[in-house]
Amino acid sequence: MSLDVAVLRASFPSLASGTAHFDGPGGTQVPAAVGRAVAAALTAPVSNRGAVTAAERFADETVLGARAAMGDLLGTDPAGVVFGRSATQLVFDLARTLSAGWGPGDEVVVTRLDHDANIRPWVLDAAAVGATVRWVGFDPATGELTADDVAAALTDRTRLVAVTGASNLIGTRPPLAAIAEQVHAAGALLVADGVHLTAHAPVDVQALGADVFLCSPYKFLGPHCGVLAADPAFLATLRPAKLLPSTDAVPERFELGTLPYELLAGTTAAVDFLADLGGTGTRRERLLAAMAAIEEHEDRLRERLEAGLAELPGVRLWSRAAHRTPTLLLTFDGRDAADAYRFLAARGINAPAGHFYAIEASRWLGLGDTGGLRAGLAPYSDADDVDRLLDGLRGWLAG
Repeated sequence: MSLDVAVLRASFPSLASGTAHFDGPGGTQVPAAVGRAVAAALTAPVSNRGAVTAAERFADETVLGARAAMGDLLGTDPAGVVFGRSATQLVFDLARTLSAGWGPGDEVVVTRLDHDANIRPWVLDAAAVGATVRWVGFDPATGELTADDVAAALTDRTRLVAVTGASNLIGTRPPLAAIAEQVHAAGALLVADGVHLTAHAPVDVQALGADVFLCSPYKFLGPHCGVLAADPAFLATLRPAKLLPSTDAVPERFELGTLPYELLAGTTAAVDFLADLGGTGTRRERLLAAMAAIEEHEDRLRERLEAGLAELPGVRLWSRAAHRTPTLLLTFDGRDAADAYRFLAARGINAPAGHFYAIEASRWLGLGDTGGLRAGLAPYSDADDVDRLLDGLRGWLAG
């Protein structure tokens, strides 16, 4: 199947401004249906979850509906879906919980490719308990991170490996399933940051082999919150810090305080919006079809953009991995990417500059803390957007 991008774009009120958005990796635009769902939940009779009053039942149905929606999107058990303020917050909480069982001699593996949200929590909590952190680099020339790279860092003392499903800086998609095989053979856990991956490709957490998978609905057309998905049986083995009267049930024991029901309603609406792009069948089947179509659409646009960039003088493209998302990092010989960002923004083209919290990756590439210009495609991107960006860069480079 293919996307009807013109029809899809009509569902996004913000696109009426005429802005060309290449800033989706930092948070996508939101369909009207998601905004309506958030507003409806905020203005409906609602209270804490329960089964007695209509307001209690509405809250409960909203939470369970969002868990089911995320289960369908990720191919995972809804009973293992945990909601939090952000993926960053959820990783910090998970690291604090897991590290309570570590000590001197234990080892944690992190990669230079990852967003700092899947690095710093492990580094900080390992240091707090005296555990060792082992670092895995990637090939700066190709952007590739391989299973062999990760395997070289594993020992019989490895307790956990944290790795990205896709780099939010250069788009590299490491072979998660092959990495998981190596990690599990070493007797360790695999925590996969799927925040960037989930927005661009079909996801099956079980097939990927991740023990814990994290993502953020605001990266795939939804509201701002975070999601952690894991086997409920695994979550039942963890004892997070929580309030005394709060439930010990899974997954609720990991959700601190009352959940933001309006954001969960918006999350369900975002998943349903994506599913509606996928034809017929169960919601899971429709989501797989829709995300495959989105991946194909975005890859076509990426190829168009890359071809145009190859014709521009003094432009260096850092997104080179064979398997990658439509996320391009650019630098310019003798010129500051932040100047290009400002030039483009004044012309209604949003392509930001920076390291985008992938600070280790930016430094590993030799770009320091300034990074480069990032052009990320989204489902609502079209050929006109790509051509506007290329024309804008031509104008800036000629100035």
